[in-house]
Amino acid sequence: MQPKPEKPQLKPLNSFAKYSGLGIQMAVIIGGGCYGGYKLDAYYKNQTPIFTIILSLASIALAMYVVLKDFIKPKS
Repeated sequence: MQPKPEKPQLKPLNSFAKYSGLGIQMAVIIGGGCYGGYKLDAYYKNQTPIFTIILSLASIALAMYVVLKDFIKPKS
């Protein structure tokens, strides 16, 4: 009976780079959504910042989708 081959462990630096990259990616997505909403509200001269609210929430949902998709990705 042969022993099962062990899965190669990620080096701590690779793991750090992966997760810090995800954090930066989330910040860029959310920041872009907020900025886009702010600019649309300024362009249309809205009293209530409705575009900022909608695009902020949509960008948070998109960022969470991107991060969860990467976490759930099967390891190969």
